[in-house]
Amino acid sequence: MAKKPAQATWGGRFSLPPAELMLRFSESVSFDARLAQFDILGSKAHAAMLARTGLLTRRERDAIHRGLEVIAREIAAGKFKWRARFEDVHMNIEQALTRRVPAAAKLHTARSRNDQIATDIQLYLKAACADLIQRLTAAQRAILGVAEKNRDVLIPGYTHLQRAQPVFLAHHLGAYLEMLERDAERFAAVHDHANWCPLGSGALAGTTLPIDREFTAQQLGFVDAAGRPRVTQNSMDAVSDRDVHLEFAAACAFTGVHLSRIAEDLILWASQEFKFLHLPDAFCTGSSLMPQKRNPDALELIRGKSARLQGNLHTLLTLVKGLPLTYNRDLQEDKPPVFDSHDQTALCLEVLAGTCAGLRLDRARCAQAVADPALLATDLADYLVRRGVPFRVAHHAVGAAVRLAEQRRVPLNRLTLAEVRRIHAAFGRDWATSFDLQRAMARRTGTGMPGPAQVRRQLARWRKRLG
Repeated sequence: MAKKPAQATWGGRFSLPPAELMLRFSESVSFDARLAQFDILGSKAHAAMLARTGLLTRRERDAIHRGLEVIAREIAAGKFKWRARFEDVHMNIEQALTRRVPAAAKLHTARSRNDQIATDIQLYLKAACADLIQRLTAAQRAILGVAEKNRDVLIPGYTHLQRAQPVFLAHHLGAYLEMLERDAERFAAVHDHANWCPLGSGALAGTTLPIDREFTAQQLGFVDAAGRPRVTQNSMDAVSDRDVHLEFAAACAFTGVHLSRIAEDLILWASQEFKFLHLPDAFCTGSSLMPQKRNPDALELIRGKSARLQGNLHTLLTLVKGLPLTYNRDLQEDKPPVFDSHDQTALCLEVLAGTCAGLRLDRARCAQAVADPALLATDLADYLVRRGVPFRVAHHAVGAAVRLAEQRRVPLNRLTLAEVRRIHAAFGRDWATSFDLQRAMARRTGTGMPGPAQVRRQLARWRKRLG
């Protein structure tokens, strides 16, 4: 049998190519092809640096740049043919370029796929963080829109899923805005941590050739606020570090947890037992058997996908926990969970924004729920405190009044003055004014509280923040 040629990119010391099974098992181009635009950016910057340091001529650099731009257009148009035998995105692009531009055989001078992929993924993560921050802002704007439209609506706040105290709906929705803002801050931090250029680290020990890493970093936008290049300081760490992958997946998992909690509230509020709101048809489905059903499937899927995002983080943590320095092929498997976390987080944010934009509040049902006088039991204890009663004593006195109302099967505010005075003499003739809902809300004036003045202030703050 005629001898097959060895593998084209690294096969010089091999007499036979990899088995077909090995090629199928080890290829990564089926998923890392999505890094093509970043790989091309890195190669253009690397070629520019090689020309700057005399390792390429200007003519060779320009030919390489033109060839890479043609390939970029082919990829964007879906006309580029990816080949598993070239293993990954890097070698597919390099081999296609070399067939067209002979000088491309010099492009891999002073770099390894180890620092090449590290650079690609840093560029990708910066873009992914920027994308998710935009989507978080869009979701916040949709939530703010609901709050603005229903700023006068009161609902019960809950602890232990039991009615607790009254709050403005806008205040409850403001809690979601705070959660998502922290998520955006986490992605901003990940973006900053990704903003370091590994290119020039080589396989693990750099190169003996005269390269200019700072120039490459500036070409690729790895710079600080003052425009100074940010270059990794240890070549071994640069090619083996996957911290930013983990941080990105963790930020996605955090976001997923927050989205899941928001989804759970909306699912409860849309149920027949609550009926606080009506979800848009566009984000609900029906039953194949029960014609009356209207299921909040989109929100339930957000809950479910939060588990998937946590799983991706766990996959990455397990992947890297036992690896010796520096690069190991295991690290090829770092990209699918990162890509999936990006994709699923983006989808969930888009679905939440769409759901919020189309939901409709049932104001009468909310008013009915918040009219329960028991929600103001704590305000009644505060009434006693203002009359000089120690809070613990006031708490017990109001608790006794609640028990009496339950025994008599009347609302708390329907007890008589004589009945409450038998519990504690500090109850005055005006004791029932504690159940004036508007007055009770107006008393909540402290920063971060759900009083009307504070809610207006917070809505104004979010309008300014979110544009």
